[in-house]
Amino acid sequence: MLLSPELVRTHIDYTGWASARLVEAAGQLTPEELTRDFGTADKTVLGTLVHAFAADRVWMVRVAGDPPAKFMDAEKDMHLSVLQNDWPALMQKWQAWALSLTPDAVMAKVAWKDLKGNSFEMPTWQIALHLVNHGTHHRGQVSGFLRAMGKVPPSLDLARYYRELAQK
Repeated sequence: MLLSPELVRTHIDYTGWASARLVEAAGQLTPEELTRDFGTADKTVLGTLVHAFAADRVWMVRVAGDPPAKFMDAEKDMHLSVLQNDWPALMQKWQAWALSLTPDAVMAKVAWKDLKGNSFEMPTWQIALHLVNHGTHHRGQVSGFLRAMGKVPPSLDLARYYRELAQK
């Protein structure tokens, strides 16, 4: 499969846009709503968003070729303020990374070790699409949590992002 650097950049930008919109919505919740247990793997709005943020951080370490990082530090990460402050900065790193991509770099394989020390490699484009897809999955969960609490989640549709992008 051939993916252009521009397409990777657009989708990295999309995932940052969508995550920021959902964090903004989460900022309108009470502490009780933010930590309401929905019985899913990451349990709460906060826990699910932190999971997505932590995964974005781990994948950045991997594509940067840095040593494996701890997935999540619950004491440090489980705060809305971390998502509001640190996630946008992380997404800026992703955007800078994506800006550096060439057609050859998009196809190049990235080697990394998972959190258990197992070695893997994947083409860059697969990592980028995984990052976006993983975020979309968990943003969808959080949107469902918001609806279950009687809230209206923000529109996170890729088509909406494309329309907004076209208006710039």
